Amino acid sequence: MNWFGRWRRTRILHKHKIPHQAFDTALAALPILHRLDVSERSRLRESASLFMHDKTFSAAGGAEVNDATQLAIALQACLLTLNLSEDSYRGWNEIILYPDEFLRHREEMDAAGVVHRSRDILAGESWLGGPLVLSIADIAESGQGTGINVVLHEFAHKLDMLNGDVNGFPPLHRGMDAAAWARDFSAAYADLCARVDAGEHTAIDPYAASDPAEFFAVLTEVFFETPRLLDSEYPSIYRQLQQFYRQHPLAWQEPHEQA
Repeated sequence: MNWFGRWRRTRILHKHKIPHQAFDTALAALPILHRLDVSERSRLRESASLFMHDKTFSAAGGAEVNDATQLAIALQACLLTLNLSEDSYRGWNEIILYPDEFLRHREEMDAAGVVHRSRDILAGESWLGGPLVLSIADIAESGQGTGINVVLHEFAHKLDMLNGDVNGFPPLHRGMDAAAWARDFSAAYADLCARVDAGEHTAIDPYAASDPAEFFAVLTEVFFETPRLLDSEYPSIYRQLQQFYRQHPLAWQEPHEQA
């Protein structure tokens, strides 16, 4: 970071840092954050403060957007990037919030040139180079350690988009093995698809079998929400995500007393 970046960061934190009481209240409502130690909580508070300063929150469909909802989004988004670059969410600005699941009209052209129209009911959506859309009702269910987290899911897509393609292959850090990533994710994805196609009840949400991008996003949810499940089902994916996010949820101890 150059001198201007450092100056800007310091100035934003001086003027807009999340108040302690608001931060502690939001953290208390999100069990997946309880195991962060004092240093991690301090860095999360700073990252979330910068995030909230740089992003615009917009209401749609009659949504009422309050500070608590914005802070819940910021804390969980910044959990993903806690040990990554602070500009990991660069290139876009807006978060659009609906009160509940929302309807999205789609048009897709097949190989024969035929246009297919559909309507999907969504809890979240990420646009390449554009806004991120979330359902407030589903945000309220996220971060509880149940394995389902629409915030982590959609922000994982944003990380996946950093190299321009939404394909479950985000830009890896120096020292990570791209061939090993492709091998491990391809094998685990093929296994889940086969199990879902066979009608097997899977501990991992079958939505992960939709395509490799959704597989990465869903398994990111599981990594932070229910890490033991991911380590049990697909230990190689747990290790890859441990390297990618530079975090090790299984190593976390019992929840710390809040600072």
